Amino acid sequence: MRKILLLMAFVTAVVFAARADKYTLDREQLPETAREMLTKHFPGKKVGMIKVDRHLLRKTDYDVRLTDGTKIEFNPSGKWTSVRMKKGAVPSGLVLRAIRNYVNKNHKGVDITEITKKRSGAYELKLSDGVELKFNALGGIKKVGVDD
Repeated sequence: MRKILLLMAFVTAVVFAARADKYTLDREQLPETAREMLTKHFPGKKVGMIKVDRHLLRKTDYDVRLTDGTKIEFNPSGKWTSVRMKKGAVPSGLVLRAIRNYVNKNHKGVDITEITKKRSGAYELKLSDGVELKFNALGGIKKVGVDD
């Protein structure tokens, strides 16, 4: 009985240790691809917090918050999966040309304030006027909606 209790305590400790998130300001905790993306698309912006999000059955992913309120999520290899701007527009270099062209043509004067890249390669966007757009992996429009 004692061995079973010790084994259960050990397993519980391992599960909680594997799930423990870590918070830091050190960019070196990010994969190189993520550091390069931050340097290229957010030059001069300071990191307010990095959350190293460890999952038990999945690999680690990363959530970065810049001091201006921008939130960026990265997958385990350091590729961005989501960018949410507190102020201003998502950097145009992160948006496919076909998507930029569609937004510029059909939503003049409106900024892309949020972009999410799905595992399938599809994109979801939110615009500053509340419109939500969904695109396929090639940048073809799939759905237009309005944020409630």
